[in-house]
Amino acid sequence: MTENNYSLTTEFILVGFSDHQDLKTLLFLVFSAIYLVTMVGNLGLLVLIYMERRLHTPMYIFLGNLALMDSCCSSAITPKMLQNFFTVDRKMSLYECMAQFYFLCFAETADCFLLAAMAYDRYVAICNPLQYHTMMSKKLCLQMTTGAYIGGSLHSMIHIGFLFRPPSHAQQKVKRFHSSSRYTNTIYHIIPILS
Repeated sequence: MTENNYSLTTEFILVGFSDHQDLKTLLFLVFSAIYLVTMVGNLGLLVLIYMERRLHTPMYIFLGNLALMDSCCSSAITPKMLQNFFTVDRKMSLYECMAQFYFLCFAETADCFLLAAMAYDRYVAICNPLQYHTMMSKKLCLQMTTGAYIGGSLHSMIHIGFLFRPPSHAQQKVKRFHSSSRYTNTIYHIIPILS
């Protein structure tokens, strides 16, 4: 009878585009530009909604929160990916991996809940236009937004709880720009980025 190795993997090596050393600078510039455009666009939209009083309606409040979560999603992965283009040591600790996965999962789940809240807002506006302001109050908008953030946080905590029980045969080299264990990929079907 064989015994399994139940040791805990404490660090991962993010491989990424290490096979294409000649494209390293070009890819760094392309991904940096995409990240910069994404951040400027989303944070610019957030500032515009905050500054302009006429945009303080439920639709734009949801849109501003959606832009914020999109910025958080981009910031969860891209900085580490850009750092790994020019570093020799591409290791990531287990706790860094869990923090990265928590924030990515939180942002994506909150995005989904915010999209559902936006769909309800548009449904009420189209189907009941005369009752829109009574049915979709700012209080309800705030409750739905808070619920999206709470739901995203709880969903992420559940996933992180499962990550504390890794399989005995965890891989140490990860062929992605973000870290997520094979256990998480198998159970929750997380699609690898750029693999």
